[in-house]
Amino acid sequence: MDSEKGNTMKRTGALLLLLLCIFAAPVLCAATVEELRKDAGQGDVESQYRLGQRYEAGKGVKRDFAKAAEWYGKAARQGNARAQTNLGNLYRAGRGVSRDYDKALEWYRKAAGQGDTKAQINIGMMYASGMGVEKDEAEGLEWLQRAAAGGDTQAMVQLGTLYQTGKGVEKDYVTSTEWFRLGAAKGDSIAQHNLGLSYYRGRGVKQDYAQSVKWHSKSAKRGYPPAEYSMALRYAEGKGVKQDYAEAASWYRKAAGHGHPSAMSNLGILYRKGQGVDQDYDEALKLFRKAAEGGHPPAQYQLGKMYLEGRGVARDPDAARKWFGKAADAGHKGARKSLQSLEEGE
Repeated sequence: MDSEKGNTMKRTGALLLLLLCIFAAPVLCAATVEELRKDAGQGDVESQYRLGQRYEAGKGVKRDFAKAAEWYGKAARQGNARAQTNLGNLYRAGRGVSRDYDKALEWYRKAAGQGDTKAQINIGMMYASGMGVEKDEAEGLEWLQRAAAGGDTQAMVQLGTLYQTGKGVEKDYVTSTEWFRLGAAKGDSIAQHNLGLSYYRGRGVKQDYAQSVKWHSKSAKRGYPPAEYSMALRYAEGKGVKQDYAEAASWYRKAAGHGHPSAMSNLGILYRKGQGVDQDYDEALKLFRKAAEGGHPPAQYQLGKMYLEGRGVARDPDAARKWFGKAADAGHKGARKSLQSLEEGE
């Protein structure tokens, strides 16, 4: 009985320590890093890999790419495929080590030979772009297909995009959509969104707004900002769903919260017009300004209009000219026209 009680107390203590690590990292979890360092120093390959991850991400330790490369290197030389891929990434980017495409490719090939799909994708990207190797789009495509065959949804999305754009392959919307469908079925949010766009545009499939909304919704619920934005557009347009500006505003707000500039700009327009939300020039101005300062031409144009009309801010033709100019320089036709009108009116 005493032994059983003692084991129960040990399990309880371990659970409490785990909970402390989850809710109070990284200070209270510093011992975990020390344990990793101890085990890694004794040659444990998994600990070496995980310690490399810690140094690369700066998780529980000061970020140090050189130390990340050191520990990835130890694990990689013991045959850890993930460490080999990550070490290849550091060599390709020149982080913690001198940039060396040959070494990057060498480590990618070792990992790819063990079936690591991320390494296969990276090799494909290097051949497709001619990074450190003679450009060979066919070879790049072959490596992406190998990764996709291994179930990697990132590779599926990239293949779908290549066939959609015709980059390195003959443009083929049907094949593109099928790759997106395979990735979407495996729960990849980017693939789901892209499949929704295929249905919306009728590329590779019969145009179907309801199916578009179905796949955009799946992706948006996983927090993918472009899908949140697409859902907002569908509600604003009333395509595949009943037109509902309040629902559109809700989705714009989610995407804007994730930093999507077009969502900020469009939500600002709803606040300016009072569509789906109470009219609020101050909120519209704030949204336009945030997106405009981030370099978004449509928001720069809208901000210029706010200054020109004196909505939510004192009328200021000079400020309007400034923002119209920025948008016009980026090719915004409405801004060019407004800038011309402003100058002719003087």
